[in-house]
Amino acid sequence: MAINYEHVMSLTSKDQEFSYGDTQTMLYALGIGMGADPMDKGELPFVYENGLKTIPTMATVIAWGAGRVGDTGINYAMVVHGEQRLTMHKPLPVAATILADSRFVECLDKGAGKGAVLISETVIRDKKDNSPLCTLTSSIFARADGGFGGPSEGGPETHPIPDRAPDREVDIPTSPDQALIYRLSGDRNPLHADPDFAKMVGFPRPILHGLCTYGLTCRAVLSAYCDHDPSRILSHDVRFSSPVFPGETVSVQLWRDGNVVSFEARVKSRDVVVIKNGKCVLAA
Repeated sequence: MAINYEHVMSLTSKDQEFSYGDTQTMLYALGIGMGADPMDKGELPFVYENGLKTIPTMATVIAWGAGRVGDTGINYAMVVHGEQRLTMHKPLPVAATILADSRFVECLDKGAGKGAVLISETVIRDKKDNSPLCTLTSSIFARADGGFGGPSEGGPETHPIPDRAPDREVDIPTSPDQALIYRLSGDRNPLHADPDFAKMVGFPRPILHGLCTYGLTCRAVLSAYCDHDPSRILSHDVRFSSPVFPGETVSVQLWRDGNVVSFEARVKSRDVVVIKNGKCVLAA
């Protein structure tokens, strides 16, 4: 089934309801490696119910599946996550019932044999008072689905990384079981757990979720520039460029210019950049 541009752009979902509690909040933080050092008093409040905090990138899992608004006609076996953007309207509660509204904002045709890019938007509101909590914008690259006759140009602008040495660098080790913990927050794709499945799709072993790596970069900003205060992060945007294998160390390089933190992440042991063109905006 090929992509029908008008159909895809008409797909929406409204008021999808989800709930999460403090257990899910702590589990997400554990899934991105917080609490690995039990004596780290900066990270402890994200994994301990006494004064519990939420990391902003938890927004990507609290309404897991909300972005699937209908049949797009794409081959999901050939899809990769291209970009993830997050705008915070207020800090996430440690527990809440939420409502999610989702739609596609762009569907770009890169040509037959070149794939398609679908960009979706999900606005999450607190059901208690209907106030917006955050807006998620996600792009996926459907490698097998170009040539449907839609527009070819569009999409958000790529954030440039400063042309100077990084101001800070934060090394974050991942554990061999990192993906097995992270997947309990919602994404149970067997690619992240089953060695046989991973080999079938071309990887030597299960890979870490891209959104887990995304969370690692938020950890780096929180520790380097926010004194672990999540309310200081107003937005957090990345482009995914290569997978991480659980057990590897992710090195996050950071540049600060005013209230904008630019960043990239790499696995030095393989000389691979895994996150590109990162941009985090901080509260003044």
